[in-house]
Amino acid sequence: MIIDDEPLACKGMEEYISEVKFLSLVNICDNAVKAYALLYSEKVDLIFLDIEMPKLTGIEFLQSLKNTPAVIFTTAYPDYALQGYELDVIDYLVKPVSFPRFLKAANKARDFLLGRNMGRENVIDKDHFFLKVNSKFEKIFYDEVLYVEAMQNYVAIHLPDKKMISYMTISHVEGQLPEQLFMRVHKSYIISLAKIQCIEGNTVIINQKQIPVSRNLKESLKAKVVDKKLFKR
Repeated sequence: MIIDDEPLACKGMEEYISEVKFLSLVNICDNAVKAYALLYSEKVDLIFLDIEMPKLTGIEFLQSLKNTPAVIFTTAYPDYALQGYELDVIDYLVKPVSFPRFLKAANKARDFLLGRNMGRENVIDKDHFFLKVNSKFEKIFYDEVLYVEAMQNYVAIHLPDKKMISYMTISHVEGQLPEQLFMRVHKSYIISLAKIQCIEGNTVIINQKQIPVSRNLKESLKAKVVDKKLFKR
């Protein structure tokens, strides 16, 4: 889906999308408000999202979504780049966008979505994964992971006795961890459900570390972890 209030920009993005075989355009919206209804009626994997729009900016729109598709920002204002990465978007394109730059962003989105779908669909038949740390490939067991922390373009995977830092986004990690074992509870944190020691208010405690839980995810976490195992009075 394209969400952009500039007709010429929409036309250019539409032409680029038509040139890429693995992309299929679902719809074009000239403002973010109209896009809400379409997101519920259409299957959208990826949004090319402008930032400066009337009524609702692209950033405000993205912050308001609960189940967020992959997002690539398209804007004439490079000043928003840092905020875009804090919102964990796939890429950030500054207008006018060249086709090679567009294609690079589209390929990043495809790799992310393929990895996420594999993580969601595959039955867990292994107990570990490998992570590239500097020039080494480190073996990590799922049951060793306490939580994952976003650090701008890096992630830190916290284990009981150390942490491993790798150059990738937290969304890429989220897409490849099995959802039966892990849950993203905040824009900057993924936690191991089995390692939760306590849930209190909008925080969870894992290995004495207080981890924030987004308000819109608090009930989902409680339902997933507590409700079926709660002793009744």
